[in-house]
Amino acid sequence: MSVLSEHSRLCRLINDSLRPYTESYLVFLKKEEEKRLLISLSQIFKEIQLWIRDMDRDSNSETAEESFSGAKCGGCSMSNSEENCCMTRIVAELIGLLRVKSQYIQHLSGNILGVISEFLVASGSDWDIFIQLLCVSMELAIMNILSNSSVSSVVGLGHLNCGSSSSFVLLRCRLKKGNWSVVAGTIRVLRNILKYLKQEHEDELVEVYLESISSSLSKIPWCQLDKFFDPSIDTNEGSRLDASNLRCISVEERKIIFLGNLLQFLSSLVELSNFSEASGTLQSKHPIIVKVINLIPRLLSWCLGKDENSVNHCMTLYFRHKLLVLMIRLSFLAHLECSVLAAWLQLLHIYFEESLQQPINQPEFGQGDCLDSSPFSVSVSGGKFSCTYSRHLQRLAVLLFLRCSLSLITLRGDGEKKCLCTNENSRLPIDSNLAPACCNRNKALLDLYGWFQGQMSTYMLVDHKMHTEKYISFALSFLQLYLHEDDLLFKVLIQLVRVPFSAEQQFCKQKLKAQDSQEDIFFLLSSLFNPIHLFHLFLSELHYDHQVLLDYLISKDIGSSCAEYLLRSLRAVCDSWSSFVEFSMPEIVVDKSSFKKRKVVYEHNSNFQTSLSSIEREYKGDVEYNCRLYGTRGQSFNESRNCLLSLKTSVENLHRKKLFPYNPEVLLKRLTRFQELCLNH
Repeated sequence: MSVLSEHSRLCRLINDSLRPYTESYLVFLKKEEEKRLLISLSQIFKEIQLWIRDMDRDSNSETAEESFSGAKCGGCSMSNSEENCCMTRIVAELIGLLRVKSQYIQHLSGNILGVISEFLVASGSDWDIFIQLLCVSMELAIMNILSNSSVSSVVGLGHLNCGSSSSFVLLRCRLKKGNWSVVAGTIRVLRNILKYLKQEHEDELVEVYLESISSSLSKIPWCQLDKFFDPSIDTNEGSRLDASNLRCISVEERKIIFLGNLLQFLSSLVELSNFSEASGTLQSKHPIIVKVINLIPRLLSWCLGKDENSVNHCMTLYFRHKLLVLMIRLSFLAHLECSVLAAWLQLLHIYFEESLQQPINQPEFGQGDCLDSSPFSVSVSGGKFSCTYSRHLQRLAVLLFLRCSLSLITLRGDGEKKCLCTNENSRLPIDSNLAPACCNRNKALLDLYGWFQGQMSTYMLVDHKMHTEKYISFALSFLQLYLHEDDLLFKVLIQLVRVPFSAEQQFCKQKLKAQDSQEDIFFLLSSLFNPIHLFHLFLSELHYDHQVLLDYLISKDIGSSCAEYLLRSLRAVCDSWSSFVEFSMPEIVVDKSSFKKRKVVYEHNSNFQTSLSSIEREYKGDVEYNCRLYGTRGQSFNESRNCLLSLKTSVENLHRKKLFPYNPEVLLKRLTRFQELCLNH
């Protein structure tokens, strides 16, 4: 089918169905009018879906990805400008409906824009123009809100090359009264389109999409939005600025409508790391990533301003969650510069200090009536509601804090080479006032040491005899903090396994005297997060069940992270073999163990009842059974050895049958090296 006919039937469908509602510029609809409009929108949505299915059935060997970039049917006489104007009219009509005060109409209008995107991808025509128009619509709506006047000066319309300006006049008219609902709705549409592109693995389309989004983000005057999201803004002024909404819009509602959708959209954008690995086109310096990183301080200020009453409590928690997730994704996707890492550490103290200082060894409440493993669960304890989302936020905040501080400590940029505090043998004053403020690295050391002091009792730094047991007890509490969220668990374990680790001979020599003014932060860091100790504790928390490790390895979500952690840990084990062999679980941590249960469905066979009774006994967690497990020296090594060798056998069997989801040869080589050391032991 030609581009002309495709655009014609789209225009005809939209125009014929929506003309009675779009021509009158209605915002408030009577119930009967709303009902009729919803019926019309539903019919439009179903009709376009039917077109897509027909094209899928009739499609030939030419794919949409090959033809999307503007290939036209030879018999089409429609000019580029006419095509653009036709598409502009379609977008203008549907974007205008986002102003209607009905969440159902807004939702359906957004869905139609999304299905039009799928239709254009399938037909291979003008999809890039459609995305540009959505971006321009968002810019026009924001500029209208900011200026509350003419929006004709907005940059970004000329490159669409519309021969007749009538369609752009229509777009401007529709958005002349654009409000935050229009902006939020457009952002939702753009996010849904991105999700569709990821699912369909349309890499080439993603590149076009990113170019349009990057250009649009550059044109938005973010600094001018401060007046709308400053908690100290006068309510009357806020209502006057939003007069186009035809009703008073409070600061709270503006935040919820716009910021919530913006955070979701930005989080989806930075999730492009998978696309980056597959195509190699997205790098840490991609304009999108840089723009989002630069927006972080402003987003924190807007969402978590000093006025705690600026948004309701639930939305504050949601904002905290989304902002931490966004920052963590950015920290793993991009190589953050020293100045950014230092700034983020400061922002963490400003906005997340309560989560950082929360004790890591407090008990975890149950799930209550929430979904299994949900981080936002609520439980009743002692007649009071206790929310485990605080533990979830703590996990995120601590992970980001360690990510930033450890990255700064290990950073070796040109600006840090001549800094005296880069010497790993240097001593760090406990009193921050005595520390030379010569670089951000030194500030990170102070931050990290201060956090350790807040989490641990001071007597741990005095009596060396108790050091090892206390360090391991702290490490176990830290590990248990993350056991309830597997994705965060492996992120933090991978981060900690990279900590500068002193070899076993240094630990044999250690006999530090109590110091009132100094402590070696590197020694403390290596002691608390000793990778050998952490690996032993990790396996013990899984109750040395190699099937749990196997479940992790074959998981679609965390398989690669688990494999990376095992590879790094096995390397540390092989390099410090005697430390691994001689490790024994101190009695002080025996009662703290909280075994990780394996989530698995067992087949109905003759061994089912035996396996079930074994599991019930295995995870009872009673003190008497735990004491038998950890009672003798060398037991930890024996259990760990058996677990890892069983894992090796299972992985080999699956790999031999070609049932393992990826190539595990590197992991098998590392496990083979581990097996050789065990045989020589």
